[in-house]
Amino acid sequence: MKKHPLEQWGSMVASKKGRLLALVFWVLLVVVLSFAWPQINSIKSESGKNLPESKMSQQAATIIAEQFPNEAGTPLLLVWYRESGLTTDDFVAIQKVYGELKSKPLENQTLIPPYDKMPPQAFLASASDNGTTIVTPIFFEKGVATDSLRESLKALTKTMDKYNIQLDKDLVSDNLHVRYSGPVGIATDAVSLFSQADVKLLIATVLLVLVLLIIIYRSPLLAIIPLIVVVLAYGVISPTLGFLADNGLIDKDSQAVSIMTVLLFGAGTDYCLFLISKYREILFKIEDKTTAMKLAIKESGGAILMSALTVVIGLATLSLAHYGAFQRFAVPFSFGVLVMGIAALVVLPAILVMIGRVAFFPFIPRTEEMARKKDKKQHKPTHKISRKIGRFATHKPWIVIVVTLLLLGGLAAFVPRIQYTFDLLSSFPEDMPSREGFTLIEENFSPGELAPVQLIIDTEGIDINLQQQLTEISYIDSVADSQIGKKNNAIQLYEVSLNANPYAKESLAHIPELRAEVIKMLEAEGIKDADKHIWIGGETASQYDTQQLTVRDETVIMPTMIALIALLLFIYLRSITATVYLLATVIISYFGALGAGWLILHHVMGADAISGAIPLYAFVFLVALGEDYNIFMISEIWKKRRTVDHLTAIEEGVVRTGSVITSAGLILAGTFAVLATLPIQVLVQFGVVTAIGVLLDTFIVRPLLVPAITTVLGKYAFWPGALFKKDA
Repeated sequence: MKKHPLEQWGSMVASKKGRLLALVFWVLLVVVLSFAWPQINSIKSESGKNLPESKMSQQAATIIAEQFPNEAGTPLLLVWYRESGLTTDDFVAIQKVYGELKSKPLENQTLIPPYDKMPPQAFLASASDNGTTIVTPIFFEKGVATDSLRESLKALTKTMDKYNIQLDKDLVSDNLHVRYSGPVGIATDAVSLFSQADVKLLIATVLLVLVLLIIIYRSPLLAIIPLIVVVLAYGVISPTLGFLADNGLIDKDSQAVSIMTVLLFGAGTDYCLFLISKYREILFKIEDKTTAMKLAIKESGGAILMSALTVVIGLATLSLAHYGAFQRFAVPFSFGVLVMGIAALVVLPAILVMIGRVAFFPFIPRTEEMARKKDKKQHKPTHKISRKIGRFATHKPWIVIVVTLLLLGGLAAFVPRIQYTFDLLSSFPEDMPSREGFTLIEENFSPGELAPVQLIIDTEGIDINLQQQLTEISYIDSVADSQIGKKNNAIQLYEVSLNANPYAKESLAHIPELRAEVIKMLEAEGIKDADKHIWIGGETASQYDTQQLTVRDETVIMPTMIALIALLLFIYLRSITATVYLLATVIISYFGALGAGWLILHHVMGADAISGAIPLYAFVFLVALGEDYNIFMISEIWKKRRTVDHLTAIEEGVVRTGSVITSAGLILAGTFAVLATLPIQVLVQFGVVTAIGVLLDTFIVRPLLVPAITTVLGKYAFWPGALFKKDA
């Protein structure tokens, strides 16, 4: 009789030669790749583009570059502040700093205004009305890697220290303070936060997984083995991604790398636990450890591969995004999980068989005969709680369905109340320099001055000046004199300062309003097809385009991901019914997690809004990872149904997978919850929502809702597969 492919694979990796070869091959692969290719974290973060050239804000940027070339470069805004009011000595200190920047330019510095020669009276004229704040720029080369800019700012900080200008002290102390803000300050702060997050995340995640594994399994070796497998998998993943990034095949995204670390330790440990659980179960029946591993791979390998493939394909759908940040997540995540899934079926079996039953010490699994001969305990788990849950779900299915749907639906009801923001600064801690600098500008000047809206019109040669009309618009604070294009004098540029935070949601809503207003103005001046003669650029317009693009990506990626996972589920289970309700349960769980996340973030943690990227990120992760648990349990039910009646199969499915999925869920939720300890609000929000979603899947959807629905449907749960035709 021909062996099952997974059993053949089990025979290869569990045999004496096979396990040694598998482990040696993987370790050598890690060593070779680590020496040959750079690690992903060693690659400098480039400021990858998020918006495509076709978006209005990007078209505006192109026109500005052509018609209004600015050789100055990208600005760093130095926000100088003294609470009691700036003094003459403060202006002298600023002059000295600029004098040094003139004689010893920073790396990548292109231009500085001549503040070193400016008299104090001129400084006073530029200061805020209350005399506490002044803003001065330093310009850097465009397109320079953010890591290089960070080095330049370190050198600038040494200059500040020389003149006793405070960067770290609280702003209320009676000193001259400076904060780095503007495009360069914001970009370097963002990279700095994520680079700090990498180390913290890695340490916190490893410790958390280790502690949880020891608490759950009470076996020191069993706690270390999954971590070894994850580390070996990461040893392949990191240099491979480093090679791809170094050769320009992918863009490194610090945020993606940070979250990938969490995902690998969480999901990777889960896949390891799925196999370990099945291996331990079989060791109670079969004495030979090699044979036991063959069967364990045969029985759980399909579910592990299917689970990993679901996550890989789910995360890969992010590559369909038009928004750059979403795209940059696709390859690291999907590739990382793919390698992790392979490692769980190559490295883990080899290690487990080499160590043997000792891996489970002190609760060593033994067959009845082994226990009798050695006069030892079997340490066989009783699954009392899982058995009670399985029995309740199968004997009171309608109560379970109604109560769980009311709970999840009730949480989901809060989703329409969620407020979203596309303000990058709101993700920073309040004491982050660039955010403090912006706050000072907002409090002491017009907030719109930090990032003016750039309005471009093509007059077609008609004599038009819109400055006065624009100034009369209620949400506009001021409008600079119009500038004429250098190559085409029909092109005009107006720099418009809004009277609110240019990154706020309300300001974003003014972009289409402003466009509509200007179109009317141009039509009144006799310009036909006025909508084709206007472009709006600047940070506010870019954020508006980001908002619109995020909505577009959600409407494309979410249905595509559902369709692909549905196809995989149908191929694996051969059941249209099961495919539909398994997907439906994780989708309602996702909305429940989003609603619960908002309740915690808004009412407990005090967040006024959450990042606009959270719904899509959370959807991709929760649907893919939630389906993981469904697949692992439902595959057990499908196997049992071949030999026992319907209700018994469901109960046994819950019992056999209950403890391992609960353990896996706690570990995965814990690793995502680690994100909530970081100072980056977008990661805190993502961590809270995904941790809640994983817990809902682990403790409500998988043990209660799915078994109850499967019970109610009876044989129709398998329709139209072979099990549908089997007697109930």
